[in-house]
Amino acid sequence: MSAATTRVFVPVDAAALSVGAEAVACAIAAEAAARGLCVDIVRTGSRGMLWLEPLVEVEVAGRRIAYGPVAAGDVAALFDGDFLAGGAHPLHLGPTDALAWMPRQERFTFARVGVTDPLSLADYRAQGGLAGLTRALAMAPAEIVEAVRASGLRGRGGAGFPTGIKWKTVLAAEAERKYIVCNADEGDSGTFADRMLMEGDPFVLIEGMAIAAVAVGATQGYIYVRSEYPHAARTLRRAIVAAERGGVLGASVLGSPHAFRLEVRVGAGAYICGEETSLLESLEGKRAIVRAKPPLPALAGLFGQPTVVNNVLSLASVPWILAHGAEAYAGVGMGRSRGTMPVQLAGNVRRGGLIELAFGVSLRTLVEGFGGGTLTGRPVRAVQVGGPLGAYLPEHLLDTPLDYEALAAVGGMLGHGGIVVFDDRVDMAHQARFAFAFCAKESCGKCTPCRIGAVRGAETMDRIIAGEDRPANIDVLRDLSHLMTDASLCAMGGLTPMPVMSALTHFPEDFDPPALSAAAE
Repeated sequence: MSAATTRVFVPVDAAALSVGAEAVACAIAAEAAARGLCVDIVRTGSRGMLWLEPLVEVEVAGRRIAYGPVAAGDVAALFDGDFLAGGAHPLHLGPTDALAWMPRQERFTFARVGVTDPLSLADYRAQGGLAGLTRALAMAPAEIVEAVRASGLRGRGGAGFPTGIKWKTVLAAEAERKYIVCNADEGDSGTFADRMLMEGDPFVLIEGMAIAAVAVGATQGYIYVRSEYPHAARTLRRAIVAAERGGVLGASVLGSPHAFRLEVRVGAGAYICGEETSLLESLEGKRAIVRAKPPLPALAGLFGQPTVVNNVLSLASVPWILAHGAEAYAGVGMGRSRGTMPVQLAGNVRRGGLIELAFGVSLRTLVEGFGGGTLTGRPVRAVQVGGPLGAYLPEHLLDTPLDYEALAAVGGMLGHGGIVVFDDRVDMAHQARFAFAFCAKESCGKCTPCRIGAVRGAETMDRIIAGEDRPANIDVLRDLSHLMTDASLCAMGGLTPMPVMSALTHFPEDFDPPALSAAAE
C-alpha cells in the first residue's frame, strides 16, 4: 500500500450486506479508479449500529471517520465532498469511536469486531489476538480451568451454567478422546451476536476453542453453525485454513505438543438443534432428538466421549480472560453475573443493534437510552428478553438490571441476551398463542408434554381469543403450563409456558378484553 493510499472500511457482515454493503464497496472502488485515486477497501465486521448500515469508515490521520447509512448512489457525492479526507457531507457522522453508541460500551468479546479484517491473522495478532492462548500454553491444564472458574464466566447460550465447572468435569474424565463443540445454532428471535462475531472476528472463537482443548485435553473440535448463516460458515472455514497455515491449529498449537483440529458443520435447520444433546445427535448424523440426562455431555457427549459444549460467546470470552486475568473479568458485573454480556436490541426499536456492557445495566437504559424507544414513537408496552421462550416484561419492569438472578426474580430469564421491543399496539394473547405454536412446530417430538402440550396450548389459546368460556380455559392454560414446565424433557417444552404465563400475569386484559366479553354475553 503506497503512502497516497487511503484505507476505507466497508462491512461484510450479513446485516450490512442485506442493505447494500457489497454494492457500496464496488461503487467506492469504481469511483476511486475513475478519479485516479488509490484506496484500499478493507472488509470488516459490523460495529453493531445496524440502523446506520452500510456504515463506511475512512482512516484519516490514524482515526476512523464514519459515514452512514451509505447507498451506492451516494458514493459519487461522497467523493465530491472529499470524504477520503474526512470531508463534510450530510452522511458525515464524525469519528466512529466517539459516536454516542460506542464510548458507553465495555467491549471485551467484541473489541475487534468492526475494527479488523476478519480473515487477517496478522490483524488479529496486532490487536492483541493469541495472547490468551500463548498464556494458556504456559499453564497447567488445571490452572487454565481454575482461571475460567475464578472469572465467573457462565454459559452465554442461555442456561448460565458456570463454564469452569463444565471444563473441570471434562478435564477429570478419563477417555481416549475428548471433544470441544461450539454451539453456533443461534435460533432465538432477536439474537444475532453469534453471527456477528463469527463473521466479524472468527479468530477469537478459534482461539477460545483452542484454549478449551488445551485445558481439557481435547484434540478435535466442531463448530455447529445454523444453516441460515452461510456467510458465517464460509468465514469460519476460511479462518480455520488461515489458522492452520499460521500454526494456530493442527498437529502443533503454536509450536506446543498440543494438537487440535477444527471443523465447521452446518446445522439441520431446526430450532431444537440449539439444545446441546440434540446438537450432538445431529453432529453424529442422526435425527436431532433430545437425549435424557444423565449422562451429561461432559462425561458422555459426542460419540460417547467427554465433550465440552459451549456457546459461541462463552468460548469467545475465554481469550480475554486468559490474556487479562480472571480477576479483571470477575471485577466487572454484579452478583453472580460477572463480566460483560453482548445484548441484541431488535423489534420495534429506533436504534437496533449490538451493545456489549457489564452486567447490571437496566433494561430501561438499553431500550430507551441505547435503543431510543420504539421506532413508531408510541409507548413501549412490553419487551421479551431471552428469545421466543423468554418472558414478556411490562414497561414498569424495565428498571430490572441485566442479571441472571434479577431477571429470574421477576419471572424472566436472560437467555442469549436478545431483547425484542413491542409498542402499545401489541396483542399479548396472540403473542402467547405464538409461543405454543412455535413450540408445536419446533419440538423434537420425543416427550409427550412438549409434543402434545404445545398443540393443546395453541388450541386453548384459540378458544380464549374467540371468547369461549374464558375462565375455564384460562384454568386449563395454567394447568397445562405447570405440566409442561415440570414434565418436559428439555427446555423447549419446559420454558414454553414462560412467555405464556408472563403475558397472562402482566397483561390479563388482553385475555379478557371488556369489549369482547360484552359481545360474548
